[in-house]
Amino acid sequence: MTDSKNINNPVGQGGGQRKKLSRAERQNNGPHRNLDRQSAADKKAELVRKMREKTRATEDVAEASDGNAQS
Repeated sequence: MTDSKNINNPVGQGGGQRKKLSRAERQNNGPHRNLDRQSAADKKAELVRKMREKTRATEDVAEASDGNAQS
């Protein structure tokens, strides 16, 4: 039986031609990965923004309660 050692030369792989993968794509660094990384960065930025807003809100409440107690 002949086995292929190269992804770009699939022996016995029926179903037509196969797109040649670049080295980056073979290492999972293709254009789809760039989109995944961008969406992950966007999600992280949104999470950080929400966390900062939450901390600001709790600090404001704490300052307001401290200000009222001292008066």
